[in-house]
Amino acid sequence: MPRLRRQFDIFQTLHERKVVKVKFAIMGHGVVGSGTAQLFMRNRDKIEMAVGESMCLKYILDIKDFTELEYNNLFIKDFSIIENDPEVSTVVETIGGTGAAFEFVSRCLKAGKNVVTSNKEMIATRGTELMGYAKQSGAMLKFEASVGGGVPLLKPINQCLAADKFSSVYGILNGTTNFILTKMETDNMSFEDALATAKKLGYAELNPSADVDGHDCARKTSILSGLCFKKHPQPDIIPTTGIRQITLDDIKLARACGGCIKLIGRAKPVGNGVSACVRPMVVDNSNQLSSVNDVFNGIIVDGDATGDVMFYGKGAGKFPTASAVISDVIDCTREKQSQRNMFWEDTTSFIPDDSKYEFLLRVNETDTKKLALLGNLRRLSAGNAVGYIAGLFTDSELEGKLKELSITATVFPILK
Repeated sequence: MPRLRRQFDIFQTLHERKVVKVKFAIMGHGVVGSGTAQLFMRNRDKIEMAVGESMCLKYILDIKDFTELEYNNLFIKDFSIIENDPEVSTVVETIGGTGAAFEFVSRCLKAGKNVVTSNKEMIATRGTELMGYAKQSGAMLKFEASVGGGVPLLKPINQCLAADKFSSVYGILNGTTNFILTKMETDNMSFEDALATAKKLGYAELNPSADVDGHDCARKTSILSGLCFKKHPQPDIIPTTGIRQITLDDIKLARACGGCIKLIGRAKPVGNGVSACVRPMVVDNSNQLSSVNDVFNGIIVDGDATGDVMFYGKGAGKFPTASAVISDVIDCTREKQSQRNMFWEDTTSFIPDDSKYEFLLRVNETDTKKLALLGNLRRLSAGNAVGYIAGLFTDSELEGKLKELSITATVFPILK
């Protein structure tokens, strides 16, 4: 008998033997939704021990038919069944996007049902509204799986580090781009070949724009800004640069200056506002993030009491993300009062980054003589690739000088 079949039979038998006190539903049976259902059935006894109550998955909402699955009797197509069932106290949303997902989540929260979601786009763009609905009804809105996949991140920031005042949060927030850059670094692959490999292995979508153009990272950066500083910029106002333009020459020059290129999302409070950006940076080998490779994520928060605290792990995947979802379901069931205090305010007070960096510059050969006018230059060479380290400048200072000198350059801040 297949393993999942045995697990489902045990699941049904246990359900029949005892009165189930906690019932929840899942909306969407894609990668994360199916992983959540399967993980719950597989580890139900352990989950119930953590909760202290008997539990069951009552419904799975999806427009598709899954007649071949052992648990096909759980599927429904009418959302109102979940909305109007008083036995369902918590609803898991894994539909994605901001269309039906936002409508269903809003209605669940207004009905007083707790919601757990992995939907980073919805939380980043409309999370403030949803938090308002949760506050009005007394329901809980949980989204641990929206950033970092299975990496415990949001709850530690909101609870374990609650006494700290944060001065910055930054890190590698997208596993697909990190995998591509790792392949370029270790296997000497071009961006195009590394992207093709990521697609073949299922790490990149057929349309990879959200990942490689930095949009996914911008959404996660906006969420982290809201949690750490209580000031939440919309993702579309965060200056965002992806990794399409990175060449093997850039990879070699970064290595020559003692680092490697990573796509970094960064946010910090500035006065009454917040500064944030998403961009490729040369991460110095002295920085812990330089050793975060493949599909792994690494996030560093800098607190005034703890100093730098780093979170590391797989940032995506069916079961790592499902683990974070189930963790939030457990918290909803325990009804931790501390979890009701997660909030932020949208901010339009967005301030350009005033940090000073050294920069790695790759320029056209015809512009190399002009670079001397920048001053404080160090020349690098790696095979046929030639670059320069310039600094210290803020982004705006360097941009102004390059424009004044009519220099076209590929620019990477150096993160130490």
